[in-house]
Amino acid sequence: MTTSTPADRRKLLDKLPPAPRSALVNALGLTAFTLAFTALMAFAYEVTFERIEAAKNEEEMRLVNEVLPKDTYDNNLLKDFVDIKGSPDIRRVWRARQADKPVALVVSAIAPDGYGGPIELIISLSADGKIGGVRVKSQKETPGLGDYIDVRKDRNKKDPWVHQFIDIDPASARFQVKKDGGDFTNRTGATVSPRAVIRAIGRAAQWTNSHRNALFSAQAETHLDQKDGRNKP
Repeated sequence: MTTSTPADRRKLLDKLPPAPRSALVNALGLTAFTLAFTALMAFAYEVTFERIEAAKNEEEMRLVNEVLPKDTYDNNLLKDFVDIKGSPDIRRVWRARQADKPVALVVSAIAPDGYGGPIELIISLSADGKIGGVRVKSQKETPGLGDYIDVRKDRNKKDPWVHQFIDIDPASARFQVKKDGGDFTNRTGATVSPRAVIRAIGRAAQWTNSHRNALFSAQAETHLDQKDGRNKP
């Protein structure tokens, strides 16, 4: 079996007429460039993806620690979570434990009907099922009008709007604004944003509490089906 050397391939190339030879050289150059560019893009994507995921985890944990004090649990929440399958409202539930005993659940939820689009929420539920705190992870509500749902945008720094949910028992609360017969306030001039958030908090808190045992017993980093509460591979 003979092996072609670079010199042999060069001689073969030199035998070709000018036009085909030029086309072949250009094609080979383009192929080499494409392969190199693809490899570079793949590398850049992998590095960028890892950085984006790290930043996302860091931001999520910052919000989690605002609604659940770090000294109340000793496990790694980044590895102790359950993703919720088949739910339009709940994305993930982290399980907080202290000495392997259940302490709290932290829910990543969605209010799909915000004025400016979906509103992402972080909600903590203590061992007795009460709400420990609420934070808005992302929102596109009207600046200066409906964005007070986000504690970072709320001008009332002494008593932010989201603080009214602390220590609320989801089993007995009416998750509507007061003008609709509920238990929660809204600010003048904006009702769509608080309505969406209040309803989403109620749905997420009530479902999570009703599946508390299944959530804590589910295998880490897996799925739980919203409809039947069973662990999925």
